[in-house]
Amino acid sequence: MEMRSREEIEIGRDITPTLTPLSFSLHNSNLNTHCSACFSPLSGPFPSIPNPPFYCSPPCSAALSPLHHSSAEIHLPPSAHSSHLRAALRLLRSHRPSPSLRLAGLLSNHRILTSPQTPSLSHDDDNVSESIRLGAAAMAEAIAEQRGVPNGDAVLEEATIAFCAVLTNAVEVHDDEGRALGIAVFDPTFSWINHSCSPNACYRFILSSHSDEPELLRIAPHPQMGSGGVCVSSNEFAQEVLGYGPRLVARSIKKIKKGEEVTVAYTDILQPKAMRQWELWSKYRFVCCCKRCRALPFSYVDHALQEISIFSYDSTGSYSKFLKDMADRKLSECIDDVMSEYLSVGDPESCCDKLEKILMQGLNEQLEDVKGKSDSKFMLHPLNHHSLKAYTTLASAYKVCAGDLLSVDSEIDTNQLKAFDMSRTSAAYSLLLAGATHHLFNSESSLIASVANFWIGAGESLLFLSRSSEWSTCDILGLIVPNLNSAIKFKWSKCSLVDRIRTCIANGQINSADFENVSNEFICCVSDITQKVWGFLISDCPFLRSCKDPINFSWVMSTKSSDTMDVEVCVNKSYKTEICYTHEPENNIYICEEPTSTDDVVACLLQLGLHCLAYGGLLGSICYGPQSHMVCRVLNVLDREKNFVLYSREES
Repeated sequence: MEMRSREEIEIGRDITPTLTPLSFSLHNSNLNTHCSACFSPLSGPFPSIPNPPFYCSPPCSAALSPLHHSSAEIHLPPSAHSSHLRAALRLLRSHRPSPSLRLAGLLSNHRILTSPQTPSLSHDDDNVSESIRLGAAAMAEAIAEQRGVPNGDAVLEEATIAFCAVLTNAVEVHDDEGRALGIAVFDPTFSWINHSCSPNACYRFILSSHSDEPELLRIAPHPQMGSGGVCVSSNEFAQEVLGYGPRLVARSIKKIKKGEEVTVAYTDILQPKAMRQWELWSKYRFVCCCKRCRALPFSYVDHALQEISIFSYDSTGSYSKFLKDMADRKLSECIDDVMSEYLSVGDPESCCDKLEKILMQGLNEQLEDVKGKSDSKFMLHPLNHHSLKAYTTLASAYKVCAGDLLSVDSEIDTNQLKAFDMSRTSAAYSLLLAGATHHLFNSESSLIASVANFWIGAGESLLFLSRSSEWSTCDILGLIVPNLNSAIKFKWSKCSLVDRIRTCIANGQINSADFENVSNEFICCVSDITQKVWGFLISDCPFLRSCKDPINFSWVMSTKSSDTMDVEVCVNKSYKTEICYTHEPENNIYICEEPTSTDDVVACLLQLGLHCLAYGGLLGSICYGPQSHMVCRVLNVLDREKNFVLYSREES
């Protein structure tokens, strides 16, 4: 099945009404902390109720408690309790499989899921099949006990179909901070939307009890497009479901033509093709054949995400694909080991040292194939997905390092200075991550949701740095901070792009042409500011000094042929911090040129942070709407900064 657009849809538009789930369940880890009916956080504890589910209010309890007791989930053994099994039992309580083996119009896919047939993945298939067999058996036992009937083949098949329908159609529900709360299954209005690694739509969850109703349904199943209805409407299902649980709205992230198929991503698309294909097969048992996956040679983005830079020390310069794949696996293992150690031990400084060593030195061992040991050196490409993961961890770990130093003794100047250095290194990695993913976004616009998060993260990190109390106690680059307020007031008043982006967000809509213009102007502006402060941000970090420009990545790619890429890495290159302003009256802006005072450094960091934050907010509003938590948070920060400037003006 597939869903197609019934009309031409601009970028950043809701394409479905608010959809209520057919079934849903919290993950086990959230049963004691969140309401089982509406997923809102609990204020608890509940001494009179020994075991979950817990509810936040009498209406929630009245709505879900009867289903909890009648769906047979209370008969599941403790070892079998999971969000997927609970959701499957609840779905089966209100719907029975049709003769076509669909449940509530949903594809169960149970014949494929329970029948491993792919030799190359036979071990993984066996594990999945065994998990389904055990889960369905536990469900069947509980159903038979609830109904008071023998546990026969008919009950087992019913349980298997329901379990597979949930595994195939459930989506992970996240809260406003991105934490996974549970799962939900929606009717075919959403569940019939197919996957693509280059999707034109995404979706958001609504967990609040009240919200504005989005626009009408703009998609229909193929080939019934334009018939005025969808396969099974959400209103028909609403009579059989609770009306509680996490609700969902699908939204366009690209301009969609009338009759064009609407697609979303079932997996993280900021991954190489092989990883996406493996995840999709492992969970859904299909091989993606979207345009991006079919591209031969690989698209630029997929090249970059998997690229290993190879420096050969022999005369032939030859290497086998086997060696390159082996290098990729070993580099991946190295990074995963460092991150696992960080999560278990909690030593952020050691994590930073080890990750930067991998980024700088690559694979520190010789590899061997049938031809013998290789003299080539294998390094992660700066845009490799492992590198992006490392940047994310480094930005976070350096921030933790800074906080730890200040918490020990914030009165010691040495600690303050070191913490300040850690904070600006964290900001540098955040900016590098945002710039790198934006570079990929230019070639693959479906990465918009990830890029939105990274630009917002960079903006918040830069604003935090510009507000650091260490500016007043540390002698940065031999300069003193005489007047922070004047620097803030100066730069805010001279740039109109942030205000224009904020207006676009507030309006709630932007067309494709205007978005492209704003994006181009944003990159020009941010590139100019970054050139003036990048040398200051990277401090004495060798790897960051090897990155010539975190915004314009033309330096990093030199395409030697249609199917190979290499990278030029210049290590330990020195940079000067050049910060001053030249007035351009026709544009009413000031351009930085050379340093005059620390005020100018702070002003540039503030301006850079505001631009990153505002643009990330614009991308977020396209993905999730202007009323989403992400966008509201961005607007609050922008308002707070502007109000601070206005207050400073009045004081001066």
